[in-house]
Formats: sequence, structure tokens, C-alpha cells
Amino acid sequence: MTWTELVMQAAPARGDRPAVTDVRTGEVMTYATLVRRVTHAAAGLRRHGLRYGDRVLVDLPPSAALPCAVHAVAWSGGVAVLGPTSTAAGLAIVNRRRDTRAEKVFTFEPGQGADRFSSLVGEASVDFGPLAGPALSLDGRHVLTHEDLTGDLRRLATRLHVVKDDVVLIAVNDPLKALRTMDLVFACGAQVVVAHEPTLIGCRVLASEHAATLVVAPYELARRLLGDPLLRVIDDRAIVSSLAL
Repeated sequence: MTWTELVMQAAPARGDRPAVTDVRTGEVMTYATLVRRVTHAAAGLRRHGLRYGDRVLVDLPPSAALPCAVHAVAWSGGVAVLGPTSTAAGLAIVNRRRDTRAEKVFTFEPGQGADRFSSLVGEASVDFGPLAGPALSLDGRHVLTHEDLTGDLRRLATRLHVVKDDVVLIAVNDPLKALRTMDLVFACGAQVVVAHEPTLIGCRVLASEHAATLVVAPYELARRLLGDPLLRVIDDRAIVSSLAL
């Protein structure tokens, strides 16, 4: 089973149940929509010339858009390079148009000189992703494979015990930590709420509004959230500590 297959394993059973609520945009994305965007955008990336092992720059904040873009790249056979980087690539996926070393740019927000990410989501889909190989990088050089990411995700699931009834509030600004948390939550069939520029008061309000059962936050924020008997709190360093980055 590849990384993206493991992440989407609960989707057939969860269907139209919410996978992620994005506080910044107000979007509520279901599991069915997540799978459609990933598999159909993967076909769109291939249509624009993506080949196995090609780098695609993915410069997005923690959001509903982030897992769609990253897993579309991985499912198409490419390597998603997270965050702003000097790495040259044929394709880039960003929130809005900015200077990159990419030949073709897709955005989630409207702007001049770029195509919308939604234009990748056509009728065609990629039904089977790569069986193995490179999948994710933070700098374009150190590459994590499907095997690395799948094995780590299984270890996370054993340690952190997320269940399908959980509502997990992500209160982190780091895209990798947010992505790995969403990977874990989706694989377990639970629901994610992505906070925007999270604060202590903001987290408490969002946790109450969305009936969150678990919060993933940076150390200082996590420490200050401890003490609520109805809320589990996880230091976000635990999410990526086993990747040896």
C-alpha cells in the first residue's frame, strides 16, 4: 500500500462525511471530495506533462488545499516539494501567483498569469498511483519515499490513537506538521479542523464550536491548553519526530 492509498483508506466507508473544515475559507471538504480532487488533479498534472519523479513545488499554508495538492502530486508519480524553495521545477501549486522557478503555476486563488488548481480536476482520473518510490521533499534534495511515509504513518497511528469519532483541531503553522496530522486523521477516518493563525483563545473557541476531542499544537500553546478533561493535547513535534528531519 502506498502513502496516498493509506491516507485515503477510510474514504470509501466515510463517503460524504466531513474530512476537513478549513476555518480560514469556511470550506467543509468531504472524504468523497478529497478522493475526487486527488485522483482527478493527478490526471490533470499528467496532462500537463508530469512524469514519474518530477518535482512539483507546493507552497501552501495549512489548509484544505494542502493535502489535495500534495497527494495529487504523489498519486501522479511526482515528488511534492513543500514550501518556498530555490528548487527549479516544471510545475508549482500555490495559493496565489508569485515568483517561482516553475514553468507552469496553478493557484487556489484567482490571479493573473496562472491557471486555477480546479482546472486540473477534469473528467479523467488516475486510478492507480505509483507502487513505490520518491514522494515528498522539504528542500528538493532530501526525499522521503512512499515506504518512508507509509511506515511512519502506521507508527503514528499506533502511538497517537486517533479514532473515527475524533474531531482533531490542527493549530500549527508548519505545512509538514499539518500535512502529517491530516494524513493520520484521514487514514483513521476522523475529522480535521484547520485553525488559521491559532491563538490560545482562538483554539478554545474553535474546540468548543466544533466539539474537538484532540488538539495538535506547538509546545507552548499545547502546554497552555492542557487541563481540559474533554480535550487531548499533542505537542506537534511528536508528529514528525520519527521522520528524522
